[in-house]
Amino acid sequence: MTTALRTRIKFCGMTRAEDVAAAVALGVDAIGLILVPGSPRALSLSQAVALRASLPPFVASVALSLDADPADAQRSAATLRPTFWQFHGSEAPEDCDRIGLPYLKAVPMAQPEDAAAFAARYRSASGFVLDSHVAGGQGGSGRRFDWSRIPADLGRPLVLAGGLTPDNVFDAVCAVRPYAVDVSSGIESAPGVKDGDRMRAFVAQVQRADAILRSA
Repeated sequence: MTTALRTRIKFCGMTRAEDVAAAVALGVDAIGLILVPGSPRALSLSQAVALRASLPPFVASVALSLDADPADAQRSAATLRPTFWQFHGSEAPEDCDRIGLPYLKAVPMAQPEDAAAFAARYRSASGFVLDSHVAGGQGGSGRRFDWSRIPADLGRPLVLAGGLTPDNVFDAVCAVRPYAVDVSSGIESAPGVKDGDRMRAFVAQVQRADAILRSA
């Protein structure tokens, strides 16, 4: 949790250049590029490279993998060169360290597990993405988890994910006060197809929550 004056926003599961451009125009801080075969939002490496190349300065790119072969992940990282890598599976801490990039580690919150103990294994992580998946599962399910289970301090910036939408992100930011929020299905008209109105509404609700918290 954080006392930052502004909640950062990541739009994940981006698959179309026009959606990336719309996110940039809205002032979104990061876009997520999913490199998980079988995901409805999966990109080939060449597609991810093209979307990554379209980003202007100061908008971060985050490549997401799930239990990928460590050597394959390293080769993809060298080609794509994202700002961050996000490990969403049961990757060993040493394999995360070998990626050669700052990385985020997803923490599965759908089952009764000690999230703080899980996160403590990844001492080199730049931040932790708390999502509603089970261990080893994919995100993007559209389900939220019980925010009361979030540890008071994970020692790194907290990125809140899992079932966020324009209808609940105001409450999420006010209740959790995360460093950032991460949304995929909550701003879509179909898997991988972002909806302009929902994107705008999501950003507006985050900004509304930030304004209230600043004035409190």
